[in-house]
Amino acid sequence: MSNHTDAPLRLLIVDDRVEDAEAVVSGLRNAGIAVRPQRPADVEELDALLASQALDLVLAATASTLFPFREVMQHVAGTGKDVAVIALVDQLDETVYVDALLAGARAVALRHAPQQLLACVREQWADRDARRALRRLEARVRETERRCDALIDSSRDPIAYIHEGMHIRANPAYLEMFGYEDFEDVEGVSLLDMVAPQHVESFKALLKDLSRGEAPPARHEIEARDIDGNAFPAAMEFTTAQYEGEPCLQVVFRRRELVDPDLALELEELRQRDQVTGLLNRPTFLRALEDAVDDAAQHDGQHGFLMLEPDHHQQLLADIGLDHADELLHALATHLQQQLGDDVVTARYAEHTLAVLLRGEGYHATVAAAERIREAFASHVFEIGARSSVVTISVGGVQIGEKIASVAQVLARATRALESASATGGNRCEIFDPSAVDRAEEEQIKAWVARLRGALDNDGFVLHYQPVINLQGDNAPVYETLLRLDGGDGELITPSHFIGIAEDNGMLAEIDRHVVGRTIAALGQRLRADRPTTLLVKISQASLEGDALPRFIGAQLAEHQVPGEYLVLQLPESKVFTHLKATQEFAAAIAAYDCRFALEQFGVGLDSFQLLTHLQPHLLKLDRSFTEDLPQNPQAQERIREIAARARQLGIRTIAEFVQDAASMTILFSAQVDYVQGNFLAAPGPQMNYDFE
Repeated sequence: MSNHTDAPLRLLIVDDRVEDAEAVVSGLRNAGIAVRPQRPADVEELDALLASQALDLVLAATASTLFPFREVMQHVAGTGKDVAVIALVDQLDETVYVDALLAGARAVALRHAPQQLLACVREQWADRDARRALRRLEARVRETERRCDALIDSSRDPIAYIHEGMHIRANPAYLEMFGYEDFEDVEGVSLLDMVAPQHVESFKALLKDLSRGEAPPARHEIEARDIDGNAFPAAMEFTTAQYEGEPCLQVVFRRRELVDPDLALELEELRQRDQVTGLLNRPTFLRALEDAVDDAAQHDGQHGFLMLEPDHHQQLLADIGLDHADELLHALATHLQQQLGDDVVTARYAEHTLAVLLRGEGYHATVAAAERIREAFASHVFEIGARSSVVTISVGGVQIGEKIASVAQVLARATRALESASATGGNRCEIFDPSAVDRAEEEQIKAWVARLRGALDNDGFVLHYQPVINLQGDNAPVYETLLRLDGGDGELITPSHFIGIAEDNGMLAEIDRHVVGRTIAALGQRLRADRPTTLLVKISQASLEGDALPRFIGAQLAEHQVPGEYLVLQLPESKVFTHLKATQEFAAAIAAYDCRFALEQFGVGLDSFQLLTHLQPHLLKLDRSFTEDLPQNPQAQERIREIAARARQLGIRTIAEFVQDAASMTILFSAQVDYVQGNFLAAPGPQMNYDFE
């Protein structure tokens, strides 16, 4: 699966034949990549696309006669944009490979080796994102440094930066405290010069400890000395920092007579704690997590990070009462601390999510700790109010190391692991190990396959229905059937979480059959209630093999006495393009029962209307990318008008989904789109109760 699950790949394909280009696009889409392709017809259009489009990658055929490869490279380089070019070759030899790289290509991919081509695209796409992210981070760092300098200068706290015992930066408040007029007077001066003689030896020892990498004390009390030799009691606070790329110490001096140490420590402790659980609060914990991530990035440190939640939380609250929610959370936090001890960093991360940071622990120790925590909860009886209950937990975690040394990555991976552990039944641990990705993914896949098999065997799938509303005055009820997986705790899991695993494990055809069967049964119930309804249902390319599904549809229609015209079966445009003959046979087979056929995700191929010379669908559902920010996207508006007009000429009705606002509705109505669908109009639900009148 692609790592870019949300963002589309903006791809420019420079190739002589549109069929070859479309085959590449279809291969990428079949691999789960949302592609937004462009293909120039001539050199002028190539220049126009390079200049006007925000592109991610260019795939350029080295054997093209219309676009010589070296000229393509010159055109790309002339834009001044950071766009990676992948050379597309029919066969690989040393000369072609070397020439492509010397011309500026970042990779060479074999046209007829789809897995190698896919790997090249993913690698270069990730590299492109990394380069752009690095530039953004560098800009943010510069801006942050500028703001920090301004804040330090304006701060009333005396602040200095110390490198190897010498001053390299000091703000006006610091200079004023010690009687200096200008930083040049203190630049390069040893910090020892600011310390009264009786504290020099002990302070030297402290500086030596810090130079060896030991953690600085949070607070160090001494007598300081100003430029005139006057001593005054002071408290120093140390923080590791960087200044102009060099590691250093940030030192804050405060006059002790202005500080009540006991009160300061008490306030600091309160500021760092969550008042319900007594654990660290989220901001304090995130700072500790940032330190662990920095240690992994800079010193190859190994740390474990765990997130845990009680299973079936909503049902649990309903049992014990909402007024005991804080009491439950406090009991969970107390039990967690008892298992780990006071030396382990624990925190309340979110509403009912607790977090654990295991410093210096490797993967196996992290897994063992997670299992120990899970077992300790599963075997413990909690007393909450007047109720006694066993509370199982799901644990998701990640091993922090050099391969995943980013706070955002750590949190995202741990969150996904926690969601997966919870969604596959709960009372489970799932720990992501960057050094053993295959093993972790294999375990997750096995759990999901078992979950899906259980849903098929025990009716664990749930159908929701979203109204599809006619803009041209037809009030006949139309809904789309949407598949959901019952998570077991009142939560429903959308197909995006499991459909890829189902496809990889050969379960799509069985799921299609299950959904179609229940859809036809629902149509029968509506007809018997004298409320005839049309239902749209998605199927996969797996159902195109053979005639099993059409025969099943015929039998179910007869059993439930449903006319086939009320059932519309949808397939994505990208899947149809790569299974055209099978789709033609399938459309003909279901037409024998008067069932309708629809193309969804339509309009984003290189030549989408080419399909309509081979197929005659009853409906075209526009790709949702057209309706995202539609009022602010003139290009999408024009494309929708074009598709709707051409569809009308062919006698095909159109649907626009993912409609988000009234302005989009107005645009779609003026474009003469036939149907609209989206949460703005009505969200999916388990009942078909929308008022089409």
